Formats: sequence, C-alpha cells, structure tokens
Amino acid sequence: MRSQVFRTMLVALLAWAAAPLAFAQQVALQDKPFAEHKIVLQLSDGDARKQALVLSVANNLLKAYDPDKIAVEVVAFGPGIDLLLSGNERRKQVESLIAQGVRFDICLNTVDTIARETGKRPDFIPAATPVQVGVGQILFLAENGYTLVRP
Repeated sequence: MRSQVFRTMLVALLAWAAAPLAFAQQVALQDKPFAEHKIVLQLSDGDARKQALVLSVANNLLKAYDPDKIAVEVVAFGPGIDLLLSGNERRKQVESLIAQGVRFDICLNTVDTIARETGKRPDFIPAATPVQVGVGQILFLAENGYTLVRP
C-alpha cells in the first residue's frame, strides 16, 4: 500500500514538473485585433537568397494589405536564425519590418545548440522574439488561424 501511494505521488510530481515545459514553448499571439489575414513564414535555411526572399514576402504582404489588417510572423530555426544574428547584413531590413508590425521569432533550442557546439552563445538582435521551440511556435500559430508559407 505504501509503495502504491509513493508511486502515485511520484507520477503526480513528474507530471507537474513537465507541465510548464509544454506551456513555455510558444509566445502569445500578436495583438492585431483587426487582422483579416494571418501568415507565418518559416525560415529554416541559412542561404542568403532564401532569407532575402522571406524579407521580400513580408514586405510585399505589408504593401498589399494595410499593416493593421495583416499579421505576419517569421519563425526562424536551424540555419535560418542567421538572419536574426546581430552581425547580419540584413539587420536594418529586419528591424524596419519589425517597426511595421512583423514579428520575428528566434528558436532558443537552436541558439542553445550553437552555444553547446561552439562554446559561445550567438548574439541576436534584441527586437527578435525568443521562442523555445521554433517548430512548436509554427504549430501553435497554425492551430490559431495562421497560414504557413515556406518561401
């Protein structure tokens, strides 16, 4: 009987400890109450042309729709986080899009992996929104009405 109670308490404790991890994986939705369109752009490629394309798509969406009528979120993970590193040559373009309401998410799992492999945590632009799991953020957005586009 005592071991059964202990086992039940252990299972409950493990479930409680794991619960915050499940909820810490995404950040809140953008505050765009009048947005008629919601787009999430996946950026998982370190290629400069792909990164330029993502920036171009985000910019074109802002031109085609009133910025208050569209929510655009770029989720960068894997080699795609290069776009959001402090030394990237396209930093000004990224910051300009952020100023216009585009949100750029950076995957902390990728940042942590780079830090482990190189011994140095990469510096990313302060305006980027850190998310624990980039793919988890994409899933969260898709489940909340965002259309996934992989330029």
